[in-house]
Amino acid sequence: MTRILFITATRIGDAVLFSGPLAHLARTYPGAQITVACGPLAAPLFRAAPGVVETLVMAKKKRGGHWLDLWASTVGRRWDLVVDMRGSLTSWFLMAGRRQVNRRKPGHVHRHRVLEAGEVIGVDPVPSPAVWLDEAANARADMLLPSDRPVLAVSPAAAAPFKEWPAERFAQLAAMLRSEGQPLAGATVVLFGGPGDEAVTRKVAEALPDADVIDLAGQLDLVEAAACLSRAQLFVGNDSGLMHLAAAIGTPTLGLFGPTDERIYGPWGARAKSVRAGGPANEADRGKLRFAEESLMGALTVEAVVEASTQLLGPPHGA
Repeated sequence: MTRILFITATRIGDAVLFSGPLAHLARTYPGAQITVACGPLAAPLFRAAPGVVETLVMAKKKRGGHWLDLWASTVGRRWDLVVDMRGSLTSWFLMAGRRQVNRRKPGHVHRHRVLEAGEVIGVDPVPSPAVWLDEAANARADMLLPSDRPVLAVSPAAAAPFKEWPAERFAQLAAMLRSEGQPLAGATVVLFGGPGDEAVTRKVAEALPDADVIDLAGQLDLVEAAACLSRAQLFVGNDSGLMHLAAAIGTPTLGLFGPTDERIYGPWGARAKSVRAGGPANEADRGKLRFAEESLMGALTVEAVVEASTQLLGPPHGA
């Protein structure tokens, strides 16, 4: 029996972008027992993943203590293959038949995370991100969302304020996209966010008093969120884990960018698109930007996002 250790990201977005290699491993080694090591936020992503028999949650500790914990949990086992998307030293101190370790190459500053993931496992074309649903998540989505009208999924929050497009603009966008004659005329607006994002989604809901709005912020786990997103005709949101989740599940996805770089973090897939505020991003500034307490997305107009959205959707039915 093949035993595989797959070490992946702490953040939800990176974990989704690195999920393609995991799907590839499950296809390549049918019957393998796969252990996934990841951060606590990303852990629910793998509960329905094929071949995954164990998820080791790496809760961050001072002085890299979480890596020592991972080593202690895995050093006593003989792994046929260790795939380390994090490029950690831990993977080199385990008994493994083979290792595939992420070694970021100089000159690839603007290389997309999905391409980076493909390089780690040496697969071309690179495997696209994957999301795995279960019956419970699908049942929850069926209960929460309408089936008789289109759904516009909106995610107005992000991990940091500087990446958030203003809430009032999300409301203006939703009102325009669901108006008569538009591709999503009469759509239900479904607001997505994690725990702590409720204040932002509430602002959007309050600015849409005449719309049918369902606010799901803080109410779903990641697999349930993916199941709900799979039922949407369009997702619009900031650079966030939910954006990557929507694209991976196959929903037409528009990611809004400004201070972060869509060349690295843009939503991936044939039905995904990015639109940005201002000039090109410089990832070297990211460390400074994280201290910004206000949105840096002001240069992105509602009109630009409406245009990008309608390009993804195509003309209204019957037009």
